[in-house]
Parts: sequence; structure tokens; C-alpha cells
Amino acid sequence: MTQRAKIDTDGSEAEAVGPPVVHRPAGLTSAEVAERVARGEVNDVPVRSSRSTTDIVRGNVFTRFNAIIGVLWVIMFFVAPIQDSLFGFVIIANTGIGIIQELRAKKTLDGLAVIGEAKPTVRRDGVAAELSTSEIVLGDLIELGPGDKVVVDGEVAEADSLEIDESLLTGEADPVVKKPGDRMMSGSFVVAGGGAFTATKVGREAYAAQLAEEASRFTLVHSELRTGISTILKYVTWMMIPTAIGLVVSQLVVKDNNFKDAVARTVGGIVPMIPEGLVLLTSVAFAIGVVRLGRKQCLVQELPAIEGLARVDVVCLDKTGTLTEGGMDVTELRPLDGADETYVRKVLGALGESDPHPNASLQAIIDAYPDTVEWRCTEALPFSSARKYSGAAFSEGNGENSTWLLGAPDVLLPAGDPTLTEIDHLNEQGLRVLLLARTANELDSPEVATGAHPTALVVLEQRLRPDAADTLAYFADQNVDTKVISGDNAVSVGAVAGKLDMPGAANTVDARTLPTDREEMAKVLDENAVFGRVTPQQKRDMVAALQSHGHTVAMTGDGVNDVLALKDADIGVSMGSGSEATRAVAQIVLLNNSFATLPSVVAEGRRVIGNITRVATLFLTKTVYSVLLAVLVVCSQVEYPFLPRHLTLLSTLTIGVPAFFLALAPNKERAKPNFVRRVMRYAIPGGVIAAAATFTTYLLARHHYSGEGALEAETSAATLTLFLVSMWVLAIIARPYTWWRLALVTAMGGAFLLVLVVPWLQDFFALKLVGTTLPWAAVAIAGAGGLLLEVAWRWVDRRFPA
Repeated sequence: MTQRAKIDTDGSEAEAVGPPVVHRPAGLTSAEVAERVARGEVNDVPVRSSRSTTDIVRGNVFTRFNAIIGVLWVIMFFVAPIQDSLFGFVIIANTGIGIIQELRAKKTLDGLAVIGEAKPTVRRDGVAAELSTSEIVLGDLIELGPGDKVVVDGEVAEADSLEIDESLLTGEADPVVKKPGDRMMSGSFVVAGGGAFTATKVGREAYAAQLAEEASRFTLVHSELRTGISTILKYVTWMMIPTAIGLVVSQLVVKDNNFKDAVARTVGGIVPMIPEGLVLLTSVAFAIGVVRLGRKQCLVQELPAIEGLARVDVVCLDKTGTLTEGGMDVTELRPLDGADETYVRKVLGALGESDPHPNASLQAIIDAYPDTVEWRCTEALPFSSARKYSGAAFSEGNGENSTWLLGAPDVLLPAGDPTLTEIDHLNEQGLRVLLLARTANELDSPEVATGAHPTALVVLEQRLRPDAADTLAYFADQNVDTKVISGDNAVSVGAVAGKLDMPGAANTVDARTLPTDREEMAKVLDENAVFGRVTPQQKRDMVAALQSHGHTVAMTGDGVNDVLALKDADIGVSMGSGSEATRAVAQIVLLNNSFATLPSVVAEGRRVIGNITRVATLFLTKTVYSVLLAVLVVCSQVEYPFLPRHLTLLSTLTIGVPAFFLALAPNKERAKPNFVRRVMRYAIPGGVIAAAATFTTYLLARHHYSGEGALEAETSAATLTLFLVSMWVLAIIARPYTWWRLALVTAMGGAFLLVLVVPWLQDFFALKLVGTTLPWAAVAIAGAGGLLLEVAWRWVDRRFPA
């Protein structure tokens, strides 16, 4: 078949529907491309999957709290020994760690983005080749097939039943049929047919390309974790301002202290109010998650997607490409009503040749029945997910003309047709069945399938993914519902799901019977697990219906029929081999095309959420007790008990070092909502108890000690109590215990003991316990505080369940 032309009703030949091979435009020449490159007419929009290095450095260095701590650090350089300036070096180290980890994540993301980057087919010098989007120049001829994304603005040059979905730009869901001369907008994609277009706007000149650039950049989409931390930091800032002012007044004005010592103790009261490491650890946890997933060929296009998938309670799966591999095999050909099998094979071969962009089903037919006849295709109707069939009209060369349809039997045949019973038996075995039917109607007629005569059944076997069963079992074990939403026959899809032991596989629903009311649809979706004959618009409606019932929905897919649902789902997951359009809208792209990677993404998300919740409790307990201690000092008109060096030591041993290990540890706890509430319900009682115990010890010490060195002795006793209560908080947070968690808590306790017994460390940190009465009293008060912590947190668990 060398030419495809449409035959007019009077028998004369009209202009070709598909482009004749001989006359098709050759595209730009190499010399023309070089001229355009020299003029700067190139598609130079940078497609980035991550923040720039400058943005990363700026985001980690120039923060509100770094500014506050920086000012305090400079002050301490002039009024106190270097020991009291250690908190500044800790901030530098933290900021450095944050920058390094995010740069590692950037390198991983950028590397994976190059692997997964769409490479449009560009025709130059008559030869079509895949090029990077950045190599396209003004005037290039870009070829299109189903699933291809339009990467620059242009004008249609060739159209072969070309249908474009512009919903991502205009919001209009219906595909637009394009003809030569029509405008093409970047960001749209091909749903059916094929063709080519000439680039008329490249780079930043194309408005739609600018939108696409913004959408594909590293973005911080809604993240409950980040939003919660921002909320907490906002309240912390408001608490800090009046408390810090009161502390400054009480230490510098009301108390007649040594000026430099008063300044040092004032700074010592302000610095621990700032949960400076919390934002850092959140960024580090996300960044390390990206690197870990990157090693598994999983491209996380938006960092909070890691968190989002961990919160998902419903995963909607597209069968083809997710539960089954992309390829198929023809296992049987069944002629109907005495049709000649040899002739049927010829028809199938000609149908395969008529479509320049075959899908997986048609490719299997092409492989099984290669075209051997010189029939001429006079008109073609490419496969569409909405129609569920494709077709072609042929001039057979012997004076005969015929028009054929190939697609879903239950769409092409009327209900009750006896052939459907035979097909049901095949579907129950998990086989996919296509019907070849002859029609007397024109292909462009809306009634083309009406009265179609069934000629043969083509039985296809889908290849199950070897890892699909384990992945489905993982989601079932994690109480995540899985819904298979497919365009195939519901019984066939249910049989495939049954082979994979998917829960609820027997509950199959034909989507054509689904109610249109969202509430009614949501009820059906909650009660069933397998849905067949689903249209692209229905997929989108089903996602919305599930969300209306409070579900967090993830959608997986690889075809153009999945794009709208992927975009609307809370988390969209695309296969790396999927269409350009699906990869563009998905937050997560599985470059290795393995559905089995999803549990790793869920595990990373749960690790991040669970661990950040733990360490946030540590940081905010410190903030609460720091603010309360400052308030108690102001109200009591006494010296602030601590120097910055004391709180730097405490923060490092009870929060900084343990939090770093706890934030990166494995954690399989299911993600829960209400992050702020869950953190504060522990941090507030913990902070109150720590502040009360510490201030009690301090007041006792003030009555016990007198004379020279009394303040240092009082400070040491108060530090001991605060350390022990903080360690108790850490010990609770570290549960359930493993060997390394016990070792971590023990090591932190041992480090503090070392400071108390090594003379030069005693001097360096100004910590020296005097006598035995107060130190043991401090231990007893801390023990009482610890027991009170256990009681309070258990009461909170019952009174305010998460």
C-alpha cells in the first residue's frame, strides 16, 4: 500500500487523506537550521525539574531565623567567649548540610529528567529523527502521533485524522479535529490520528510554552508537612517577639548585672526559642528521599509528591501498562458466520498497514498478520479511547470496495447479540477480544458502527507484569484500596485482576451503567474494585467522585486516555514508556516502567512524614520550654539561668544529633492528617513539664547556694534537670526501640556525663556540680518530671487521639 487517497462517491479520486510519501515536505535543510541557530531562533526555554543552584543557596541561607540568629551571633562575638558563640557554627553546619543534600537531589532529578525527557520527531532534509526540545528551531517540521505532546506553537502542515486535546490549556475536554493550516498550541497533545506541524513560535515567544515551563519546574505544591511547619513557625515568631523583649528588659534594665554577662544570658534565652533545625531536617528528609528513589529510576517531579503518595488511601490503576505489560500476543483468530480465514487475515494485515501509529493491540495484529496485499486505503479512522474502535476503507484492486471496523465487541454489536456470549467466555479467562466487522456506512458517519456485520474475533493475550501481584498485596496489607479502571471489557479486566489475587476482583462493573450523579457514582466506586469500558471523561469523573468522599487518590497510567484523570488526581503516576502527555502532567514518573516501584515511593513518604512528626515534637518541646522559662524569669525578676553554651550543648545532645538520625530512619507508620495538632499535643505538655521542673530546680538552687560562684552552681543544677527531662522526651520519641535507637539515646547520655566528669570540658561549658544535695535533688525533680511526662502523654493520647 503505497498511497492513501479518498474515493469520491462518483468514483473519481480526490486529494489524499494521508500524506503521499513522495510529496511530503522534507522539512528544513541543514543550512537553514544553521541560519536559524545563528539568529537565535531556537527553542531555548530551559526545562528544569529542580530549583537552580542559586535558588537552593538563597533558600537555605536567607531565612527569617538565620537572620535573627546571625544578628545574635555577631553580638556574642563582642561580649562573650567563643563557647557562647557555638550556636552560630551549628547554624552554618546545618545550612551547609541543607545545601549539599538539596544539590544532591537536584543532580539526581536533573539526570533523571534528561532520561525521561520527551524527544519529538523532527523532519529535516527529508529524514525524520528524534531531537531534544531545545534543538528545535523556528520553521522546523515536527511529526505527531497518538500521545505526543505539542512542544512549541505552530501550524498544521499534514493531518491524518488528527485529533488534539487542548484541555490542559483551555479546560475544554472534547478533542479538536485539526486540518492543514490550523493553529497548534504547545501544551496540547494528540489523542488520535497523526500528522505534522511547522513551528511558528519557539522559546519564550510561545505563551503556552511559558506556561509549560512553569508547570515543569521544581514546585512546592500543597504539602501538609510544609504548610504545618510554616504555621508553627508563624506562631513561634509571634510568641518570640514579646518574650524576647521582656527578657531583654529584665536582664539589662531591671537586674543590675554585669553588662556583658547580662547580654550573654539574654541571648541564651532567645536562641533556643527558634526551632532552627526543623525546616532543615524537613528539606534534608525530602532531598534524601529523592536521591533514594532516583536510584530506583523513579523521577519525582514535585518533591511533596513523596509525601502525597504516603497519604493516599485509594490507588486507581489502568490495567494496560500497569498490571499488564505493554505488549500483547494474538493467540487465536475465530472467523464468524463462515467467513474465509485467508481473506480475514488479508483484511487484518491491511488494517494494520493503514494506521501509521498503531496501539499495542493493533501492533500485535501487525506482528501476527503482516500486510501481503496491494490494497489501497482510501480512508482511515484511527483508534480513539472514546470510540473504542478504529476503521479503514479499502479499494481491493479487483473493483471491490470495503469498509472495516476493529474494536470492542460490546460497543460494535447490539446488546443481546449471540456473539457476545462467546466473547464473555473468553473474557472470563482474562483474554482480550477484538471484533472485526464489515460496515456499509461511511467512516465519517456518526452511525458507522450501526448494522456492522461481525466477521471475526481476534483473541489477544496480555502479558502480566511479574511484580504486579506483590505490589497489589502490599497495598492491601497497607489498607490502601486499589481500583482497576480500564477501557477494556469489565469481565476481562476482572479476570486479569483475579489472576493477580487482587481483593475485590470479582466485583466488576461496566462503566456504561455507572450513574452520572457524583454522590451515587462515589457509592458504586466504594463498593466495587474493577471497572471496564471506562471513557477518558469517566476516569476524570471517577477520581472526582472518590475525592468527594474524602479519599486521597493516586492515579497510574501511561496512555493519552489517562491524562485528564492523572491531572485531577491528588498524585499522578506515569510509566516512563507512557505518552509524552502523561509524563508531562504526572508528579511521579516510573522510568523503569515498573509498577513495583510504587511501594518504595509510599515507604519514602511514610518515612518522611512519620520521622518529621517525631523530630518536630523534639524541636517544639524545646521552643515551648524556652519561651516559658523566659516568661518565668521575667515574672520572677531573676537572672536567666543559662548561657548560650549550655543550651547549645543540650540542643545538640537531646535534639540536633538524635533528630538527624531519627529523621532518616526507616518508618512504616501509616501517614495521618492534622500534622500541627499531632505535634503540638505532645510538645506543649512536654515543654511545660520541662520548664516547670527546670525552674523549680533553679529556685531551690538559688536558696541553697550563696556567695561567689553561686550563679554558676545554680546554672549547673538547672542544666542537669533540663537535660534529664529532655532526654526523657527523646527516650519517648525514640520508641519503639531498636538496637540503634537504644545506642543513640545511650550515647547522648554518655556524652553529657563526659562533660560533667572531664575537667577541661567542665570549664569549657561552665558546668560543674557543687556538693551532692542539689545535684541529687535535680535528678529527683527530673525523675518526677519524667514520670509526669509519661502520664501526661498517655492522657493526651486518650483525650486527643490523632
